[in-house]
Amino acid sequence: MTRRANHIVSLGMALASAALTLVWCSDTRAAPGDAPETATEKPAEASLPVASDVRIAGDEKQTRFILDLDRKVSLRAFTLADPYRVVIDMPQVTFQLDPGAGTVARGLIKAFRYGMVMPGGSRMVFDLAKPAKIKSATALDPANGQPARMVIELEAVDRTTFVQGLAVENRPELRPGITGSVSPAPVATTVVASAAAVSATDTRPVVVIDPGHGGIDNGTQAGGESEKNIVLGFGLALRDRLEKSGKLRVVMTRADDNFVALDERVKIARGQNAALFVSIHADALPRGEGDAQGATVYTLSDKASDAEAQRLADLENKADAIAGVNLTEEPTDVADILIDLAQRETKTFSGRFARMVAGEMKVTTRMHKNPLKSAGFRVLKAPDVPSVLIELGYVSNKDDLQSLMSENWRSKTVGAVAKAIDVYFAKHVVSAGAGN
Repeated sequence: MTRRANHIVSLGMALASAALTLVWCSDTRAAPGDAPETATEKPAEASLPVASDVRIAGDEKQTRFILDLDRKVSLRAFTLADPYRVVIDMPQVTFQLDPGAGTVARGLIKAFRYGMVMPGGSRMVFDLAKPAKIKSATALDPANGQPARMVIELEAVDRTTFVQGLAVENRPELRPGITGSVSPAPVATTVVASAAAVSATDTRPVVVIDPGHGGIDNGTQAGGESEKNIVLGFGLALRDRLEKSGKLRVVMTRADDNFVALDERVKIARGQNAALFVSIHADALPRGEGDAQGATVYTLSDKASDAEAQRLADLENKADAIAGVNLTEEPTDVADILIDLAQRETKTFSGRFARMVAGEMKVTTRMHKNPLKSAGFRVLKAPDVPSVLIELGYVSNKDDLQSLMSENWRSKTVGAVAKAIDVYFAKHVVSAGAGN
């Protein structure tokens, strides 16, 4: 079992490393395959903002990064730990910087890389020489003959201060330093858990609702609608429905338009000692691959139950490449998860709940011809949390998309999922009381 698990980990790391090689370009010339784009998805170059020059000033205490643009762009900055990085998200930009610009070290910045991470979105990642906080991140309008600019100011801090500035769910172990031989878990500051601290006397079961994608990751798109918005609306409505009963404590992996790494979603569920994890998505078939419709409920399998399930799992599991997180540095939690995939009790409860959800949903919504499937979704790999992933429908199917955008459909389908959760816990408590 250990040999097989090690083989799975090694293969996963190799595939993740290859995926990142395709996504991130290290200089200004994008070779074929450097970015996940197609002719139909790539906006016209002339319509995109252009980044033309970059300057870095300062020392190892304070460093300023300046990017010249032909127009002002919005931006969002956050930090990642182990190794220390700063990440800047912005709308898609055409980078026309000098070759090798990202390899010049100065002050707190050892190097930086940049590129299109998805149609409509670009990202810059700074590798830091030491822990630093983002003192300011500003987008400036052109003025006095000077171009529009993005200005990032960094200030050195110690590791303890850096870690304490992260969200509680994402703080790594506070240790004296990091050696070159250590590759600990990347930690993003963008994870959102909507539940506040709860008293230890609150013994209600915890349900984690996980709206897929978010932030720079739009998910599938069709008819001008993005999966990230559809599933967030559904997730929030489900949260509100469950909280009304007062029987459960509900935690959201994201409650707004933020990106949350796949592994962090699993960590939230485990950190909250969740009794159930429900991930919400909406699928889409690529053009030329036919049409499909209806909702599907997935449980975890190390081998997908059919080719379509495998395609979808592969697509969703690539989402972390968009986050700029090095997937070859798999967290210890994930290694443990890969080793413990065969935990029977969790799989049994996951399968039981999946059947309940499918049974309730079929009363209110159109289901896929094979509504129960299994696939290797990373967000379902918590070894001690029963987990399912619900594909609400296909945004690539006009009838499904119409339903997904309907308030009436959402209300009825949220009610069906909430009823399944209620029945699941009622039966679970009875089973536990009977000593099963």
